[in-house]
Parts: sequence; structure tokens; C-alpha cells
Amino acid sequence: MITNASFAKELLIWFDQHGRNHLPWQKDRTGYRVWVSEIMLQQTQVITVIPYFERFMARFPTITDLAEAHSDEVLALWTGLGYYSRARNLHASAIEVVEQHQGEMPTSIDDLVSLKGIGRSTAGAIISQAYNDQGVILDGNVKRLLTRLYAIKGWPGQSQIDKQLWEIATKLTPTTRNADYTQAIMDIGATICKPKQPLCVACPMQARCKALAEDQVATIPTPKPKKLIPHKTISVLLIKNKQGQTLLEQRPNTGIWGGLWSLPEFADLKSLQTQLALDGLPTNTQPITPIKHVFSHYKLTIEPHLLVLENTPKKVSEKAKSQWYDTQQLHTIGLATPIKKLLEKI
Repeated sequence: MITNASFAKELLIWFDQHGRNHLPWQKDRTGYRVWVSEIMLQQTQVITVIPYFERFMARFPTITDLAEAHSDEVLALWTGLGYYSRARNLHASAIEVVEQHQGEMPTSIDDLVSLKGIGRSTAGAIISQAYNDQGVILDGNVKRLLTRLYAIKGWPGQSQIDKQLWEIATKLTPTTRNADYTQAIMDIGATICKPKQPLCVACPMQARCKALAEDQVATIPTPKPKKLIPHKTISVLLIKNKQGQTLLEQRPNTGIWGGLWSLPEFADLKSLQTQLALDGLPTNTQPITPIKHVFSHYKLTIEPHLLVLENTPKKVSEKAKSQWYDTQQLHTIGLATPIKKLLEKI
């Protein structure tokens, strides 16, 4: 039987010996630093996040610094982390904190979840990690741990399963050592109760784990129902002028790579060449090796076509949200990852 007090006590004993307590966002803890780290850690591993977090904090040490920054610079520092709506929401919320909260990070769950990009679990993490108050969290690692401990079947994304897990997480969360507790329950999920090949022999909860007792660890949590992942192919135009500059277009704020800079995109080569002809430009483009990129919900093949111009036509350079960039400028803007790799290769 798992009781509230015994669970927290045993978990914290394990954490004091094996937990992670030297992560960069655990130093000089503030609501802002914890917030940035939690947003970066969404669907991203700790080892990947650390260098991004350190660069981000070096450039934007305060909420005000972030609020006053240009979106291009924010996205440039986020390039490679993916899920770019996180960066846009972080920037927008920083502006709101400065305007509505005098630059001070909110300290209540309600105020936190009112900010873009902050959900119930992220708000709980900020409350507990930054202020050592009782904040309940339920990220992917915690969901996996709890479903196994209680042998809960059914995809955790279902509303009834999610509700059940929130009730359990709330009951288990102690009223003391909250910063350590939330880190501990995330750590045990990430390092012990892993999705594949969990280290059950090293788990302090092994004697209480129903999934382990029933030999169901491999099948719990129930995976999300699979969907056929569609495949899409697009053509992009890598157009350079005589000065070696590359023409880039800024994408809309919504959708894939929202707000990032990318190459002009077309449905296929025919539509690309048609547009070139309409603009009075040469259509003899040179094909480049296609790039394959996988998103969470579809696969993308990018077919680049190179065109080098002797002159810089005004019609192209004055196109809305288009700009010529020198190679040395590319690190100052947010670029779609496969496009950045292509430009670096070229």
C-alpha cells in the first residue's frame, strides 16, 4: 500500500543519494529561470537543454531582457530545440509579465496558467522549484511512474486517465521539501522508470509497484493509438545573388516553423519555375540532394533547387517578409533546422 507520507519519504531518501542537484537552473533559482528551463524541457531531454539554457540565460538574464528582445533573436537562440511555439509563447508571456506584473514572475497557480505556454504541470513545477511551495506536477515522466505504480491501463492522454493521475499526484505531493520532491519524482521517472528497459532493480518503489508485481511494466503505460503518419514533399528555392547573399522568407507565426526564416517554398518544381517566370527570373535551377525531416505528425521531404543570379532584382528583394542575408548573419536569426543545415552545407 502506497501512503502519501511514505511515498514522499522514500522518494526523498533516494533523491538525496541519487538525484540530480547540479543542473544549471537549480543554481540561483528564480521563477524566471525555472520557467525557462521547464519550457525548454517540454518534450526535450535534459542533456540537450543544458547548453541552450545557458546561452539563453547569458543573453536574457532577466524577464525584462527577454521582453525587450526582438523575436528574431529569441528564435535564433531556440533554433534546434524544435517546437518553436514554445519560444514565441515564452517571449509573449515575458512581455505580459513586464506589462501586467511589473516584471515580477507570478507566484500563484492561477496567474501562472494565465500566461501563454504555461499549463497546470508547468505552473506546479515553477511554484515548487522556485518558491519551494506545494506545487503538483504531472509531466510525462511522472505519468509513466504513476501508471506503473498503480498499474493503470489506458492511454494517459485520455481525459479520465489524466484526471485519475492528477488526483494521485495531488495526494502524494508533500507539504515540505517541495523543490526536492518535484525534482525527485521527475528524476526517478527519467533515470529509473524509463520508457524502455526501466531499471526496476534500482527503484526504491519496486516493492510497491503493481505493474512490476503483475509483470506488466513493458505494457504500461498504454501507448497512444497509432495513426498513419502522412508524407509530404515540397520544393524550396535556394536563390543567391552575385554578392553571395541568400534570399530568405519569414514564415507566418502559426504553423510549422512559425516565425522562423526559411527558403521560399513551393508545392513542386513546376510551381517554383512558374513563379520564377512570372518574376522575370531564370528558370534553369540546379537540383540539390533532397532533405528528409520528421515531425511528430508527418514526414517531410524537402527538394532544394539552387539559382545563382548575376544581379539582385528589386522585385524579389522587396517581396513582403523577404530579405537577403549574408552568411555571417545567419546565426542572428531563427532558422528552420533543416534549412540551417542546408545553408551550412552549401
